[in-house]
Amino acid sequence: QQLRRRFRSLQRALHPDRFGRRPPTERLYSEQHSALVNKAYQTLLHPLSRGLYLLELSGIQLAQETDSDADSEFLMEIMEINEKLAEPSNEGNLEEIETLIKAKQEQLTKEVTTAFERDDLQEAKKLLAKMKYFANLEDKVKNKKIPS
Repeated sequence: QQLRRRFRSLQRALHPDRFGRRPPTERLYSEQHSALVNKAYQTLLHPLSRGLYLLELSGIQLAQETDSDADSEFLMEIMEINEKLAEPSNEGNLEEIETLIKAKQEQLTKEVTTAFERDDLQEAKKLLAKMKYFANLEDKVKNKKIPS
């Protein structure tokens, strides 16, 4: 709620509609900063992008799609969910998978928060990598739910 209030406050002050009759430099400033505020809000709104941003501030980047960093039990879990998603769709199966994914994401979000609070950036990095897998699975579920 605090983030949303701050976002709205900044947008009220910077929105380009408020600068329609101002000099071009002020309109440009408004457009650029309004876009930055939008981007910042979207980044901070979601736990995964927020966590990745916090790592980036500390100079840490996630490895690009390397499965060798993840434990085999976790990778098996991801593979099983992917296999379920590949099965001919029935609505109940998708709902069950979606519920599982949301629960996993909530748990990982709590664990990432704890890791950041302890300033354990390496643990946060591992957990965020796992969150990325679940975000990809969530996208797959959404795509399956969209009628072709």
